[in-house]
Amino acid sequence: MDRDFFYFDANASEPARPAALDAMARAAAITGNPSSVHRAGRQARAILESARERLAALFGARADNCVLTSGGTEANLLAIAGLGGGRRILASAVEHDAVRAAVPAGADLIPVDGQGVARLEVLEQWLVEADGPPPLVCLMLANNEVGTIQPVAEAVRICHAHGALLHVDAVQAAGRIPIDLGALGCRQQAVSGHKFGGVKGAGALLLAGEATRALPPMMAGGGQEHGRRGGTPALPAIAAMAEAAGDAVAALAGGGDGRADPTTLARWRDAIDAAARAAGAVVCGGDAPRLPNTTSLALPGRAAQIQLIALDLAGFGVSAGSACSSGKVARSHVLQAMGHGSLAGEAIRVSLPWTVREDDVTRFIAAWRAMAARLPARARSERTEVHV
Repeated sequence: MDRDFFYFDANASEPARPAALDAMARAAAITGNPSSVHRAGRQARAILESARERLAALFGARADNCVLTSGGTEANLLAIAGLGGGRRILASAVEHDAVRAAVPAGADLIPVDGQGVARLEVLEQWLVEADGPPPLVCLMLANNEVGTIQPVAEAVRICHAHGALLHVDAVQAAGRIPIDLGALGCRQQAVSGHKFGGVKGAGALLLAGEATRALPPMMAGGGQEHGRRGGTPALPAIAAMAEAAGDAVAALAGGGDGRADPTTLARWRDAIDAAARAAGAVVCGGDAPRLPNTTSLALPGRAAQIQLIALDLAGFGVSAGSACSSGKVARSHVLQAMGHGSLAGEAIRVSLPWTVREDDVTRFIAAWRAMAARLPARARSERTEVHV
């Protein structure tokens, strides 16, 4: 590993786990198409179904209700387009851009409090007042920018009481906190392999209840995935996803090939928070339950892109929020929804990877302190946006 550069952008993409790379290589060596009936096809099918069964079991779903996709974006779009037709759609104001782009223009946005937690009393009031078919509610399990964990179990109770469907984007949460679709009680949940140490190109939509019957395909193709998603599956990426999920879930209990369990990651994250606060930074969402690896640090008067460049020159890779903005560094809609105003253009996201070591965190704290002391505070503009 390059020890001159420290990757602290795990929420964009985790480093691939060795077991996942091994599984990818084995699957890539299989020539057959999983839809073929000859021996090579059956070998490919066996790998596919084994991966599906393992992934479903790890996240509390049934294998026949695990729809394999190209990633989290497709899984979210499949759920929203397939189940939201003819329904009013309610989405939290801090959803990932993949969900924001999938919901219709003018969809109602559930407000959040200053910690990024959805205001469920507003959701309940809207559901009480709803006319027509029961709405589809979109609520992420954990936020990709600030790490806030949403009260999904309570949202499930509210939605069930009013007959609404709940779709959960669990892309950032999967592999970082325990997830059980059945225990949560939600009807559909999206995950993405490269977010927990697989490789890019595979995700899944996990279904339960009426969602298993109502989901029409976006891509009809050859009828793969029980007719829910056409197209030849990306077998190497899917095999890697299942293997990575196994290691990530094991690491939650202190096993697997990860170096740090969630308690240790949270302790290192808190050390970063303490150092940042001491230097005058704001830890966005720092008083809410968060993912153990994630923090959002806003440095008043210092534009996010300047902080990113300074830290990159110091050998640390961080981000200013979602990695799905085509190279843009812009004001965060998440921080704006949380009421942070100008700080929305002055925050960086630090997300610790499974490969992180304690001395890496110590080096980062020193580099961040040096950056904060060196960068002069500038007058704030109404809009901060640059292409990099």
